[in-house]
Amino acid sequence: MSLGSAAQSFLIGAVSGVLSGAFGIGGGIVTTPAIRLILKAPALVAVGTPLPVIIPGALTGAWTYLRRDLVDVRAATTVGVVGSIASIVGAWLSKLAGGSAVMLATAALIVYVAADTAVWAAKKSRGHHGQRPAAPAVPRVATIGLAAGLYSGFLGLGGGFVIVPLLTRWLGFDMKRAVGTSLLSVAILAIPGSVAHYLLGHIDPKIALGLAVGVVPGAAVGSRLTVLARETAVRYAFAVMLVCVAVWLVLGELGAL
Repeated sequence: MSLGSAAQSFLIGAVSGVLSGAFGIGGGIVTTPAIRLILKAPALVAVGTPLPVIIPGALTGAWTYLRRDLVDVRAATTVGVVGSIASIVGAWLSKLAGGSAVMLATAALIVYVAADTAVWAAKKSRGHHGQRPAAPAVPRVATIGLAAGLYSGFLGLGGGFVIVPLLTRWLGFDMKRAVGTSLLSVAILAIPGSVAHYLLGHIDPKIALGLAVGVVPGAAVGSRLTVLARETAVRYAFAVMLVCVAVWLVLGELGAL
């Protein structure tokens, strides 16, 4: 890898890491198209290479939240394990469906979640910073893992887009605890996909290393920004991020069409 490509990989990883640490997502929504369009890697490499990079980035961010007691370890483990199994089913289902209609429908769903998050933020303008909810029932947490895994495997996007909203709206987590818990879940979710894509030869170790060098400090910065921010500000920022992702997906599909 040339010096220029290494620098590009670092910057891509850093941006992905900031988003991951701040919002509890995997960051693949940035790294996959960037690897394809900027680093000119094959499509399958662009899909597979971000997966192992998600793990150190998500763990770095999760550690920041964990030190502030903003991670529900039991919930995160349950979501991650159940989601890992469900992601395999989701990947299989993607072969049966596919098509631009699915991606456009996903964009519409993300916009809806963004609007719902913004409305919820307005209602929670004086959020409970760092408050721990009652221990959630395992079946409900497992259901979130099932939804996140199917979503992640089917669409190739990070399960954090599903985990964070469901933890806040369904289980009553505050936004920061949801983000911290999501990061640990996402790290677990990425393990089976990383192994599978490595065995298939879809991971470029040099690109992955360059991304990892950037994603770790990026995740540390992103997580600290969220920990220090007001609860309502985090909710609004998450909503804005979702809208940007939806627009990105629509533009990408229109370009593909």
